[in-house]
Amino acid sequence: MKVLWLLLIIALVPSLAQACADRPEQWQADIASFAAADSAHRPPPHPVLFVGSSSIRMWSSLASDFPGRAVINRGFGGSRIPDATYYADRLVAPYHPRAIVFYAGDNDLAEGCTPEQVRDAFVAFVRRARSLDADVPIAFIAIKPSVARKHLLPQIRRSNALVRAYARGQTGIGYLDVFTPMLGPDGQPQPKWFGSDGLHMNRQGYRLWSGLVRDWLHGTLDIAQ
Repeated sequence: MKVLWLLLIIALVPSLAQACADRPEQWQADIASFAAADSAHRPPPHPVLFVGSSSIRMWSSLASDFPGRAVINRGFGGSRIPDATYYADRLVAPYHPRAIVFYAGDNDLAEGCTPEQVRDAFVAFVRRARSLDADVPIAFIAIKPSVARKHLLPQIRRSNALVRAYARGQTGIGYLDVFTPMLGPDGQPQPKWFGSDGLHMNRQGYRLWSGLVRDWLHGTLDIAQ
């Protein structure tokens, strides 16, 4: 019996590792489309750069949500944190951003990554981004408590706590807690923030996020001037 359990564990190890393996090649077309867009319309100098997965990609109201600021959306749906790091030379370097607003992580968890891997992946992104633009301020939008992924709430809480602890020890790294206000009094995800799929946000959800991001940008960019 012990031998059978050992064989089972050995068989599972590769599949568990593969669940959180990097697969950035699938995003080549998305990244190429950003370069094409930049060629067609010159991006603003030193914008606030929004990077991440579908919650960023679908944030179509960025310009109106942040009036008076140059913003650019470089989200690519379904992506994970290491994908942004892998393509940082094409997502970050061309723009020399004044600040980066980052959202990713729930796809990582859904595909089998651990909270520690999520934290470590974000740390790697910060290091890569700052190797391209030293000291650029970066905000991590907390992983949202979506209705569709409520089974991941323990992992989401742990991931957010780990990233928040990391951010507290850094200069110019913000943790934006969208997680707490998106929960109901019962501690469960509230459908009112989400569209029909229970995963992607509706306009009300983005209004909530916009206020928290605006406060961070004001405190990070405006007050510092």
